[in-house]
Amino acid sequence: MKRSLLGSLVLSVAVAAPALAEGLAVGDKLAPFRLPQAAGPEFDLASLGGKKAVVILFIATQCPVSNAYNERMAALARDYSSKGVAFVGVNSNKQESAAEVVEHAKQHGFDFTLLKDAGNVQADRFGAHVTPEAYVFDSNWTLRYHGRVDEDRSGQNVTSPDLRNALDALLAGREIAVKETKAFGCTIKRVDKAPGA
Repeated sequence: MKRSLLGSLVLSVAVAAPALAEGLAVGDKLAPFRLPQAAGPEFDLASLGGKKAVVILFIATQCPVSNAYNERMAALARDYSSKGVAFVGVNSNKQESAAEVVEHAKQHGFDFTLLKDAGNVQADRFGAHVTPEAYVFDSNWTLRYHGRVDEDRSGQNVTSPDLRNALDALLAGREIAVKETKAFGCTIKRVDKAPGA
């Protein structure tokens, strides 16, 4: 029984996102998409076309790793919103309802747009595998950074604020030094799809 429980936990929490055959790679262009907002009508990502950068964060309500980053994700959105950067949270977990996403956002001060990716369609399109996982697009919808927020789940000893570094370089017109890092966290709980679907 204990071994079975441990096995489930190991499967649930991924050390790092594995390489996926499909998904976006740094340098790829994103065709903006529409998804329902967790707390409202459908949201068109194309409406953010005037922004200097768009950060898409795959996040969760129940994942302890994603939750460990709640304050940092909220702070990043606050810090960069006045600099022309939009943050969009995407929840693709099949077991987390839109209502749960809304309540979670209120509890943790998420002032950015939150979308519900039913059927994990966009998670599959992006190749997103864990929460939290970050994607940074420039004003032309080119993917410039993909990976973790930073390297320290606890937040006490962050020495590599990768997402912040990527945004600072992008906004300053500099080359992003580290364009890709390994995201780590809980695996996105996907819906079961029929073979060939």
